[in-house]
Amino acid sequence: MSWLFILVVVVIVAALFLAIAGKKAGTGSKVGFPYIPAKALFSPAERSFLGVLDQVVGPDHRVFGKVRVADLASVKPGLSTSARQGALNRVAAKHVDFVVCRASDLSIVCAVELNDSSHAGKRAQARDELLTNVCAAIGLPLFQVPAKRAYSVQELQSQFASVIGVAPAVAAVAT
Repeated sequence: MSWLFILVVVVIVAALFLAIAGKKAGTGSKVGFPYIPAKALFSPAERSFLGVLDQVVGPDHRVFGKVRVADLASVKPGLSTSARQGALNRVAAKHVDFVVCRASDLSIVCAVELNDSSHAGKRAQARDELLTNVCAAIGLPLFQVPAKRAYSVQELQSQFASVIGVAPAVAAVAT
């Protein structure tokens, strides 16, 4: 009788071990779902700048981060299927660092790019040129800010006002 009890305990322990091992592997190990959680949405520099940008744009605006260019710009109609797909492919995996919207209706005011050392390479410069051209084509102001250790809110408010085409004193409330 005791050997039967021991056998049942061994089977239960083995089943628990397999269940725990299966949970640790998680759905990320299944073919078709090879994903793990991202470390962070923003780099430390972007996170720091976001706090400053919220102050710069004021309560009448909202800041959204990591917005896909394809969510800001649609491919115009009338293109061939291959031209349309090519245009979509060029922007599908691209994003802007931040988008500033009016708080009242969430209409887009401008795109914001924080330019740090990662923008120095040739690939990054080509991507930045594409972003600049897309923004120009759709009439979306692009506020490009060099990354720094510290920012002047007043200086950035003045630059923001200039980019969106309003007087600095009313940029945070009138746009």
